[in-house]
Amino acid sequence: MRLPLRTKENPVELPYQSAHEELHFVNRAGWLRAAVLGANDGIVSVSSLIVGVAAADPNPSAILLAGGAGLAAGAMSMAAGEYVSVSSQSDIERADIEREQQALLDTPEEEEAELASIYEARGLSKSTAALVARELTEKDALGAHVRDELGLSEVHTANPLQAALASGVTFSIAAAIPVVAAVLAPETQVIPTVVGTTLVSLAALGAIGARAGAAPLLPATLRVLFWGAAAMAITAGVGHLFGVNV
Repeated sequence: MRLPLRTKENPVELPYQSAHEELHFVNRAGWLRAAVLGANDGIVSVSSLIVGVAAADPNPSAILLAGGAGLAAGAMSMAAGEYVSVSSQSDIERADIEREQQALLDTPEEEEAELASIYEARGLSKSTAALVARELTEKDALGAHVRDELGLSEVHTANPLQAALASGVTFSIAAAIPVVAAVLAPETQVIPTVVGTTLVSLAALGAIGARAGAAPLLPATLRVLFWGAAAMAITAGVGHLFGVNV
């Protein structure tokens, strides 16, 4: 919306942008977290599996079989795990909302006073906090308590199916990268090819995740790269320590 502006230097009314819509990405947090987790796990776990198998038998058929099995099992495990865990979170949220709804029926005055105390603790004067609590209670008492007492909102509401789908799909796509790299690489170069491809993929994952959330690229990229590489190194170290291929 453009409004007129007058200054001492220029008494002529000039248009300026006084209000604007800000672009936020917090509504992506739920599925983005699950997607990054799934992709990261897909790259690291399947790459580690392929490296272990290739150290024992670099035959493309054996690598393809192991990688394909790891991809299928991992994708289903990630999707099921996300669905179950996020469903548990959703159950807790619904139970809290139901308790709050019952409290509003049983003790409406105490609940309004509780709401006022929350606003007062946030910096409003006692009278203003009481007024805000009264008006919000008259408009939507449950919504006010869910938002300001429980800290829940539609943006952050748990969505089990969305999390499961995001995690399962990204796991499958990410896990396919080291499998393809291993199958296409010469038998003598399977391990370095998979390791190199994995590191590049982790860096790309960090950058893509940061871009999707409009976050700084470098910290996110380095974080995913470091912890992914560390996980692979620890896996290889355990296998070497016990004399087995992990």
